[in-house]
Amino acid sequence: MKLYAMPGTCALAPNIASIWARVPVELVNLERGEHQANTYLLLNPKGQVPALQLDDGQVLTEATAILLYIASLSENPELSPHEPIQWARQAEALSYMSSEVHSDFGPHFVPERFASSPEARKDIQRHAYEKLEMHFRRLDKSLEEAGGKGYLGKRTVVDSYLFVLCRWIDSTPLELNSFSYLAEFRSRLEQESDVINALKRQKMLT
Repeated sequence: MKLYAMPGTCALAPNIASIWARVPVELVNLERGEHQANTYLLLNPKGQVPALQLDDGQVLTEATAILLYIASLSENPELSPHEPIQWARQAEALSYMSSEVHSDFGPHFVPERFASSPEARKDIQRHAYEKLEMHFRRLDKSLEEAGGKGYLGKRTVVDSYLFVLCRWIDSTPLELNSFSYLAEFRSRLEQESDVINALKRQKMLT
């Protein structure tokens, strides 16, 4: 299988998850702009990463779908739960992180998509930071209630997405240290050899 990624993107989540799951995946690290090239658009017309090309040629897009697929291939019982409610909890958490938290980073990363004037962009970003602070307080509380080790109480693919969000906050006016459980979570993962390897192969760590 091939995982198409770019440095700094949420493709880091399935990159990490594939290592945790011991699922052999070849990482194809695109340069900026290559995701809009015709060769990639033939593979993924959405022009986004991540995309996972299966051995039979099928292509999965969207980080949430790819993460759940990787989890299904893992022999690790934590990453591949057997109870339907556990699968549903993973989908629930990933849906929140992708459709709400990730989405609310949009005005920060690409404010020009939301407003044309500098004044309007600043106002939109201010509201986005307020929403992100609310999200991170909620994520921090959920992590605390789960015991602090994993978002769902134990290691799941959800944690790889949460790790991405905890890195993105550094580029905003918010500070991760304001959310103690999330800060400890990120610090711990940054020291794991699997996470370090994922960062290196996505050219996010030298």
